Amino acid sequence: MEPQPLFVKMTLLAWDLQVKRASKLFDTLSDEQLLLEVTPGGNRGIYLLGHLIAVNDAMLSLLGLGERLHPELDNAFITNPDKSGIIMPSIKELRQYWSEVHARLAERFQSLSPEEWFQRHNSMTDEDWQKEPHRNKLSVLMSRTSHVAYHLGQEVLVKRQFAVQD
Repeated sequence: MEPQPLFVKMTLLAWDLQVKRASKLFDTLSDEQLLLEVTPGGNRGIYLLGHLIAVNDAMLSLLGLGERLHPELDNAFITNPDKSGIIMPSIKELRQYWSEVHARLAERFQSLSPEEWFQRHNSMTDEDWQKEPHRNKLSVLMSRTSHVAYHLGQEVLVKRQFAVQD
């Protein structure tokens, strides 16, 4: 197999694995658990869920794969910290958004050829691209995969914390 398709396949498999792990965890966490703080005074599970949805949804426009599904989430989950008083969607809505966003991403990811994954993403200028061609669409997906894994670890703490409280 040629290097580009191999790198793309490896990255997409890693992405799928982390999203499936996160989906499984979010499916097992109750609404009550998602309202718990990861650490005392820290973000709550609901915030991390919304944050991941908003960041991952932004990949649609960043990678040139279409319009975002839920740009309205940015104010509550990217621009402002948890517990800032901003009204958030319900946990039920967030669970639905998680499924919608990741289904759309999976569909759109499959539409890209290996060569397209190595093109510049939409937040780069042509000048930046000339200097740093390693900052391509595939590198964005690699970064977002790590981001999901990082917050997934935090969500596991929510689950453990709840078990300790029982």
